[in-house]
Amino acid sequence: MDRAQIVHKNFLDRVNAADFPAGAAPSGPLAASEAVGTFHAQVLSRALDLTSRAMQKAGEGFYTIGSSGHEGMAAVARALRPTDMAFLHYRDAAFQIARAEQVPGQRISWDMLLSFACSSEDPTSGGRHKVLGSRALMIPPQTSTIASHLPKAVGAAYSIGAAKRHQPEHQVMPEDAIVMCSFGDASANHSTAQGAINTAGWSSVQSTPLPLLFVCEDNGIGISVKTPKGWIEASMAQRPGIKYFKADGLDIYNAFAVAREAAEYVRTRKKPAFLHLRTVRLYGHAGADVPTTYLSKAEVEADEANDPLLHSVRLLNEAGALPPREALKVYTDTCARVERIRAEAVTRPHLKTAEDVAVSLIPPKRDCSPTNGPRLEERAAAFGSDMRAMEEPQPMSRLINWALTDLMLEHGEIIMMGEDVGRKGGVYGVSQKLQQRFGPDRVIDTLLDEQSILGLAIGMGHNGFVPIPEIQFLAYLHNAEDQLRGEAATLPFFSNGQFTNPMVLRIAGLGYQKGFGGHFHNDNSLAVLRDIPGIVIACPSDGAEAAMMMREAVRLAREEQRVVVFVEPIALYPMRDLHAEKDGGWMRTYPSPDRRIALGETGVHGEGTDLAIVTYGNGRYLSAQAQAELAVRGVNARIVDLRWLAPLPEAALLEAVKGCKHVLIVDECRITGSQSEALMALFAEQGDAPTARITASDCFIATGPAYGATLPSKDSIVEAALKLAGAKS
Repeated sequence: MDRAQIVHKNFLDRVNAADFPAGAAPSGPLAASEAVGTFHAQVLSRALDLTSRAMQKAGEGFYTIGSSGHEGMAAVARALRPTDMAFLHYRDAAFQIARAEQVPGQRISWDMLLSFACSSEDPTSGGRHKVLGSRALMIPPQTSTIASHLPKAVGAAYSIGAAKRHQPEHQVMPEDAIVMCSFGDASANHSTAQGAINTAGWSSVQSTPLPLLFVCEDNGIGISVKTPKGWIEASMAQRPGIKYFKADGLDIYNAFAVAREAAEYVRTRKKPAFLHLRTVRLYGHAGADVPTTYLSKAEVEADEANDPLLHSVRLLNEAGALPPREALKVYTDTCARVERIRAEAVTRPHLKTAEDVAVSLIPPKRDCSPTNGPRLEERAAAFGSDMRAMEEPQPMSRLINWALTDLMLEHGEIIMMGEDVGRKGGVYGVSQKLQQRFGPDRVIDTLLDEQSILGLAIGMGHNGFVPIPEIQFLAYLHNAEDQLRGEAATLPFFSNGQFTNPMVLRIAGLGYQKGFGGHFHNDNSLAVLRDIPGIVIACPSDGAEAAMMMREAVRLAREEQRVVVFVEPIALYPMRDLHAEKDGGWMRTYPSPDRRIALGETGVHGEGTDLAIVTYGNGRYLSAQAQAELAVRGVNARIVDLRWLAPLPEAALLEAVKGCKHVLIVDECRITGSQSEALMALFAEQGDAPTARITASDCFIATGPAYGATLPSKDSIVEAALKLAGAKS
């Protein structure tokens, strides 16, 4: 027999023999009926674990990672309200089951077995993954996260207080809600967890309302690596701003009492708490993992002897709530019932086509109240003297600032956040005056942690806000990229569009900063973003287009619930001149607030047919310089500006280059992983003109005079264009 069957047999034998593990007597506020209900949830969780393993062996189920040993989370669920958003550890089936008992109309056994079978009728993911989660139960689905859900839990908790001050149109959580997130003791060591816990404490000591309950389920091991004895308490009990609670997850009475005390503290004080819950892990980590390959048999059997279900039977008997013979009948009847449901669930349909699987990548649109912009007097008061400056051409940084101002005036649910975005006005001044105009709770100066910045945005998106987080430099995104890939982009996919976290992520990036910062401040690779399914990537090249694209980005987030990454070319922020000093050729006037550039709409500059230069960002600026020189040399070129890098506007690009004899792609990113790869494939497969490309070298960017040595330049564009067009250089 495998360990699951051994644990199952041990339970039957020991209950029949009244052989129970020792423990404290039942005490606390858990009523008899609630205790019995909690036991029912524990038993159902165990029965589902057994059935999921059998389903996998029979080829009827997939990806088993069980909750056995963690059934004490059913008591934690009873201590919370079903309107408290819960971001769950993957071993928390008992929590979800217990919560389902608090919400009328749930069919939790059927729903979870559909998930095990990956049926397209699974109400959570639609057959895309075996996940815990439920819209009705306020549980956003998680996959096998290693603490990556903690930053967004911090953000969701922050959003509850923020919603009292600026109520979003699509608010999800009630004002008296709290947020709970659970995770394992091994995950607590992950930098993502440490960052989130640190952010919670950092916020709490500044009296920022943050009703958040961390629950660490401590079973003493992470797959095969043991957690040092006493490590979680030693490292977490004295965290500034976070109150520590400790409970025994093997004792449903103690777990409920302490969890209720912790939840009440969080709810009334609006401060974070850390609940350290003792658990055991039964079987192995997941699937076919065999614990005796890395633990002694005695260690495995010691955990099995502490089966929380055996503890619960003893406690219920001592409390006079449920005799052991009736508890045993609950167990055997539940196992039989789950098997009967399994027989039907495995016959339900599955996803079949690529289209079926991918349909939830794009969130559903939502109805939004119409807006006509702010009143004239409000706008005049916000802009002040800037109103007069709008009549004159301005550089990109200022036009983005004005666009953000207009958008924040129009949509009260927009919240900006990032390091230095408020009081300082951003590293490059793009967000100057915004905190003065809208206050520190709408333009939030965060601590220095990109994971927490993105987590704050994701969590606020869960509660109806439209966040605009900022990452100071593109290279800094790599510290937190999984918050996009593993959290923001996957949420609609794994929830079948039921949960979303819209945002517009602003990133100052790309190269061409003269003599400053090397590759940390001149990162010319967007590859880390390009392969994230479902996100939108925007990259403007002049100020007017930046303003109009920003408006579209916000519309996409607000109305279509999209995750948009808005890459702003740093070198073009202050750019004024194009061909000669003080010609003002790259400044633009501010477009009226009703104008925007739609997703997928490319820009075409010039009518030449000898050559189409396809580019974006800094490439458009350099190509505009080259375009003038090419004309002198007899090559009439048009410039096609992508604007939207993902999804790639293929039809618009093919239309834009129609009639051109040659196509030259100018890509400021490195040759490997750059947009040019997709563009070359597009024009090779669907175009009919000879195509070439010029890109940056596969090299980091240097500081000092060599800042542009690895990047395309006006001269290199001219040379490549002349060669492609067959003209004399």
